[in-house]
Amino acid sequence: MPDTTIRTQPPVAKKVHFERVHHGDVFVDEYEWLRDKDDPEVIEYLKGQNAFTEAQTADLADLRRTVYEEIKARTLETDMGLPTRNDRFWYFVRTTEGADYPRYCRCPIADDDDWTPPEVSVDALLPGEEVFFDANIEAKGKPFFSLGALSVSHDGTQLAYSVDVDGDERYALKFRDLVTGEDLPGEVRDTGGGATWSRDGRFVFYPTVDDAWRPDTVWRHEVGAGSPDVKVFHEADERYWVGVGSTHSDDYLMIVSDSKLTSEAFTLPADDPTGEFTSVAGRTEGTEYGVEHARIAGEDYFVIVHNGIVDGERAVNYAVDVMPVGDASARRTLIPHDPERRVEDVDCFRDYLVLSYRANAVPKVAIADLRTVDGLPSPADFVEVVFDQELCSPGLGSNPEWSAPRLRLGYMSFVEPAEALDLDVATGERTLLRRQTVLGDYDPNDYVATREWAVADDGTRVPVSLVRRRDLPADTAAPVLLCGYGAYEMSMDPGFSVARLSLLDRGMVVAYAHVRGGGELGRPWYEGGRLNFKRNTFTDFIAVARHLVDSGRTTPQQLVADGGSAGGLLMGAVANMAPELFQGVLAAVPFVDALTSILDPSLPLTVTEWDEWGDPLHDPEVYEYMKTYSPYENVEPRSYPSILALTSLNDTRVLFTEAAKWVARLQESTTSGLPVLLKTEMSAGHGGVSGRYKQWEETAYEFAWILRETGAI
Repeated sequence: MPDTTIRTQPPVAKKVHFERVHHGDVFVDEYEWLRDKDDPEVIEYLKGQNAFTEAQTADLADLRRTVYEEIKARTLETDMGLPTRNDRFWYFVRTTEGADYPRYCRCPIADDDDWTPPEVSVDALLPGEEVFFDANIEAKGKPFFSLGALSVSHDGTQLAYSVDVDGDERYALKFRDLVTGEDLPGEVRDTGGGATWSRDGRFVFYPTVDDAWRPDTVWRHEVGAGSPDVKVFHEADERYWVGVGSTHSDDYLMIVSDSKLTSEAFTLPADDPTGEFTSVAGRTEGTEYGVEHARIAGEDYFVIVHNGIVDGERAVNYAVDVMPVGDASARRTLIPHDPERRVEDVDCFRDYLVLSYRANAVPKVAIADLRTVDGLPSPADFVEVVFDQELCSPGLGSNPEWSAPRLRLGYMSFVEPAEALDLDVATGERTLLRRQTVLGDYDPNDYVATREWAVADDGTRVPVSLVRRRDLPADTAAPVLLCGYGAYEMSMDPGFSVARLSLLDRGMVVAYAHVRGGGELGRPWYEGGRLNFKRNTFTDFIAVARHLVDSGRTTPQQLVADGGSAGGLLMGAVANMAPELFQGVLAAVPFVDALTSILDPSLPLTVTEWDEWGDPLHDPEVYEYMKTYSPYENVEPRSYPSILALTSLNDTRVLFTEAAKWVARLQESTTSGLPVLLKTEMSAGHGGVSGRYKQWEETAYEFAWILRETGAI
């Protein structure tokens, strides 16, 4: 029976004495019993917390409904994607009003020389159009639905797809005959997501996971044969995750095994799918590399983006090498290391090489036209694609065809909706193919995005991006939502959000703190916020918050901090370190019991995470350092801000246990009188609820709470 009690006080978690003992340190963890989701008492506790949270946010019901309707009203619910050419078909999606999920469609290519995508209409079908996968049908009756793979064979006659209906990121891989529309026998359970076809359409390669949810093995499945699947690769080192795919040219199948700091790539000629994968450049501890295949001046090369040793020094921000296929001794540098430019990727086409990199804390793209150079291009042959907006995110769009005569680019900024552009590399001419539709009277000129710099305690300048309505004076104290992440070298790049308009139009400023541990300023910026420098992530965020307050942009009573997953660790840390700076803290699937998790190698992700956080299980210095910042251990009686923690029962990346324990301890300890709330999704995973309407409802829920806490309503 559901808990229908109207709660004015949170349920009080019982205390069970449990000792965590490591390196001579004894930590008494009285809420560790909340780990077992099969325990009915744990479930009842979570339901009780949900009831308390519902009661504490009941006054926001009308605002939630209003914000939800605003998001819905700005979104073109019945829409179609921009067709992308691949093999014999144009592929695109259609979304329909009232439907949570897209329908995946395609139509045959009428003319092999036609590279202009057809105009897709809401009212009419394209010639030969078919729906080859309807996610709404597949998701019917399921409380959660997520696709892990949706891969069509090269001849267009077969589909490999995988689904997760629990949120635990274990996918069932299935196969469908696209001629008959019938599923084929041979479903594979508990795969890791992803599926790659052999060129001849006989085989599909896919990864499976171990007991710790680590993708560790690649298998070859012969479709429809009924024979046992063949193990083609296994990674025994628990620090590494395995993935399988192919080069852009489709000439090579590829397996990549990655830890946080080391990688190795293996290739197999696509015409020999039952052959043996071979390593491209071996495995060197501390060296990461990625591989693509290019054909330049008639010669086949592997293009290698790496941070290995070049001329006796490590290419910290990565360099690009080329290596003739089959001749490792002839490997040489194509693009040298540059400390001011973080190379992220090189995409190879028949006629172009596309360099993706970041400089000045924003992403950039440069292109070399292979038709205009003799032999290998030089760094000067890579020409940057320049846009007017300073704070923007250009990037290579969907370009599955290796021989495409033009390149599709993507572009967006904090204030401009996403665009898809066709670029004629030879002339530089750009053709706008599609701009994200924002219904209503949206005008990008009504909004402005700016970049400022805060100064951390050690003198480091920390970038912060601010988005606001243009008619909101920049020197007026306003309600502010300050977002942060700061881990895994992931960057918070400029991006457009329809939902964010509901905050901006109510006079809020949305700010993004680009703290160390992220990748905005290259690999050194990441290195400065990991391992025994992790506290820099937290002090950077606090420095940004103080900068906003000291410059008169906001006040602590108008400031809410927001972060999820590893960003949730950031939220828990700053709530302990500087609670006086924030009126509220929103922490989604928060990694707040970090030390407990990283001490347990049986948990999902733990061993792979030792390269990110350190290994406290075997190193007492790492243990002591992590204990200084791990949010759960450092909760003490103090005046905490309002806190809303969001988690999911089936999350395998950050277990619900972390938020549940953290909230129990906060509720016991806070002296401010402000509510500490826990909301648990009982049928979801790390990404929260599935289905766009439920996701809009969840966004409206969070925004309503933010608006209340900042005083914007």
